[in-house]
Amino acid sequence: MNLLSTTFYTGIATAIRTITGFALNKVVAIYVGPSGLAFFGQFQNFITIILSFGSGAISTGIVKYSAEVRECEKEKTKLFSTAFRISLVCSLITAVFLFSLSTFLSNHLFKTAEYGFVFKVFSFSIVLFVLNSLLIAILNGEQDIKRYSLVNISGSIIGLLITSFLVYKYALKGVLLASVISQSIVFFVTIFVVVRANWFKGVQFLGSFDKGYFVKLSKFSLMALTTAIVVPVTQIYLRNYVGSNLSWQEAGYWQALLRLSGAYLMLITTTLSVYYLPKLSSLQSNDDLRKEIFYGMKMIMPVVIVLSCGVYLFRNWLIVLLFTKAFMPMESLFLPQLIGDVLRIFAVLLGYLMVSKAMTKTFIYSEIFFNLLLVFLSVILIQYVGLRGLVYAYAVNNFIYIIFNVYLFREILVTSSKRNKHDL
Repeated sequence: MNLLSTTFYTGIATAIRTITGFALNKVVAIYVGPSGLAFFGQFQNFITIILSFGSGAISTGIVKYSAEVRECEKEKTKLFSTAFRISLVCSLITAVFLFSLSTFLSNHLFKTAEYGFVFKVFSFSIVLFVLNSLLIAILNGEQDIKRYSLVNISGSIIGLLITSFLVYKYALKGVLLASVISQSIVFFVTIFVVVRANWFKGVQFLGSFDKGYFVKLSKFSLMALTTAIVVPVTQIYLRNYVGSNLSWQEAGYWQALLRLSGAYLMLITTTLSVYYLPKLSSLQSNDDLRKEIFYGMKMIMPVVIVLSCGVYLFRNWLIVLLFTKAFMPMESLFLPQLIGDVLRIFAVLLGYLMVSKAMTKTFIYSEIFFNLLLVFLSVILIQYVGLRGLVYAYAVNNFIYIIFNVYLFREILVTSSKRNKHDL
């Protein structure tokens, strides 16, 4: 499946996810306001961290190796059975952790024990949450984009319905509760869809544990864990910093902007994760790599720029439509945020080369460095220009990240060329 067809199917799913996401933002904004949205953001970051530990952070590795062994049933059995065991063991351990420390976690994240029950519910639902993620990663690796899109559409609609009902009944408690149960319910939809695929064989998940694939998946686990820990922790820290030094109201404005950016860029990021990782993983020659990345830039960057310009032109209307008038002060944050978004996508297009080639150390070091740099720049700039310092720092950090990835891209191709010549 090529980039255009992948974009078509993921585009449909993403359009629905975007619409449901916007509707969800509106519901949450109405019932919990800017400060409640900030706390919701804190909890979402926490879920990201926990799910990474609960799944063993192997989803990216599953996508890569599923794509590589699509035609070999024996290798698929080794991969799927190993991944299933890793997911099951890690999710059970994480479930015990969540249940045992529910009160502590509530006090630490929300400064009250009132939400301890949410963590207990999460402990019972996390196994299904993780298995759902495993099956979706396999769908991606198999490049079964139609079923992949169907599952994502189902998840979006179910998530919206559950969240809307619970936030209406229980306000912030309902939002938090919906966050930990919706994807677990989607698991039953996913398994219903997956078992009907021609390539699916349940026995493949019951094979022996393979040490070779365990080691291979562990490399991706380290990369995924780095991102899943560093990025949310960075956001939690910055949100707390804004809440403590400015106000939680302003932290809510920033959270709303993050959700808006994530929503309108979803088509791009989804296409990259669904198409680029399997595709780049399968390419070996420098010419093919160079052509594929430049092709991606030619196709994707104009779309990103057009989307960003559209969001900026209609920013006031979007704030009222997607949130409420109480969020209007965030209008001044749009321009630097959108510039940062364009720079980010450009950098990520190049950065996927690190992931596809399993450059574990380079990826981990760069992820840690650039998130630390973002924190440093944000704290400095907030002192001078207030909340706008966050989005200025985001844009500057992404520009520096582009320079790094361009250098790395050139080095990878040059080194590979020298190696190929030497082999000849």
